[in-house]
Amino acid sequence: MKVRRIRVMAAAAAGAVVMAAAGCSSGDGGSGAAGQKATIDFWGWAPGYEQAVAEFNRTHPDVKVNFQKTAAGAKGGYTKMLTAAEAGNAPCLAMVGYETMPSFTAAGALQDVTRYAAADKGKFAQWTWNQVTIAGKTYGVPVDTAPMALYYRKDLFEKYGIDKPPATWDEYRAAAQKVHRAHPDVYLGTFGNDAYNYAGLAWQAGAKWFGTKGDAWQVSLNSSANAKVADYWQQLLDDKLLKADPSFDPSLYKDMTAGKIISDINAVWNAPILASGLKGAAGKWAVAPMPVWDAAEPAYGNDGGSATVVMKGCKYPERATEFAMWLSTNKDSLSGLIKAAGIYPAATAGLTHPALNKPDPFYGGQKIYDVFKQETAHIDTSWQWGPTMTQASTDLSDGLGRAGRGGTPLPDVLATVQGKTVGELKRQGLNVTTR
Repeated sequence: MKVRRIRVMAAAAAGAVVMAAAGCSSGDGGSGAAGQKATIDFWGWAPGYEQAVAEFNRTHPDVKVNFQKTAAGAKGGYTKMLTAAEAGNAPCLAMVGYETMPSFTAAGALQDVTRYAAADKGKFAQWTWNQVTIAGKTYGVPVDTAPMALYYRKDLFEKYGIDKPPATWDEYRAAAQKVHRAHPDVYLGTFGNDAYNYAGLAWQAGAKWFGTKGDAWQVSLNSSANAKVADYWQQLLDDKLLKADPSFDPSLYKDMTAGKIISDINAVWNAPILASGLKGAAGKWAVAPMPVWDAAEPAYGNDGGSATVVMKGCKYPERATEFAMWLSTNKDSLSGLIKAAGIYPAATAGLTHPALNKPDPFYGGQKIYDVFKQETAHIDTSWQWGPTMTQASTDLSDGLGRAGRGGTPLPDVLATVQGKTVGELKRQGLNVTTR
């Protein structure tokens, strides 16, 4: 891509106070006017999407959406999408995490659909709409957010004398010590190598990574606020109080099944993943709010959230936007996505969806979404992702893995990622400062 194009996009992104940037290319390419048959390709990976597409096709005979399952974004899906966009054969629609929107912006991979989406802006919380909008232009439709919580084994908490889920990080440390003293092969929690899970921990603590000032990106992965988070988790690692299984690895679920790891700090979408990976433990797990730094002023983290974006060159942007809006707001669509993918809807009407009030058998009949509802009002919505998250997340994931194995300490990992991120921004021709 041309450096000049990147600079223009970066200046636009830096001029807007948004949590994530979206893309360029406003060419219409054909709107798919009423009465015209449209066939739309859609790439994504989350469970439940295929069923939603089938329901849309059943109820919209003038539009056919073809869903193609790809590898998860960080595992090759995004590379495939960007490569297709550069080659001019991208699908009309793609599932893109909010954290990756700035990267798609810099690549010029998205299409402006403001005129088709603007009328429905009021159906979403403002901060979620900001995820897909920049400088007044909209490039897709928000699907979900991802508040984090503490998943824990009720029976094993009782066995090791933990009377209630830890409400603060001080209590979490004390509980970790208690468990490990009682049984050296058992750990309260895990320390994985998922950069975005770690981002949620930083988000909770107000330890921002990116910001904008004028036409420059600000990078602050090794700020004092970030050092506070890194020092806390590094101390737990130094004291051998966490099991460092790779995130979402079979070894993690094996240890959970064996009762060697008895809790997990993770996002709302982790609920069906645990239920699938730990089928023999139905009824033993529960969900509580994630521990906080200050019980008097609780703040929680967010780990994920995605949008359905319209890719550059889409022949039917109006129809594509129509489907994206349906996916995020239709009651039947949300039913399937809540059940299969564990989403927490971005559409405000979705927050009263009956599926969010159902007792969950795996979690002992608990209405687990009550926890996430409680937390949502205490999540800082000013968090901003940067335009080089592919690089930053890869470098951070590598560093988290080393830290978990007793290698590079977390504060040094963050310093390294800070330096590499600044270097990558400059390499792309972007203005950058540190703070």
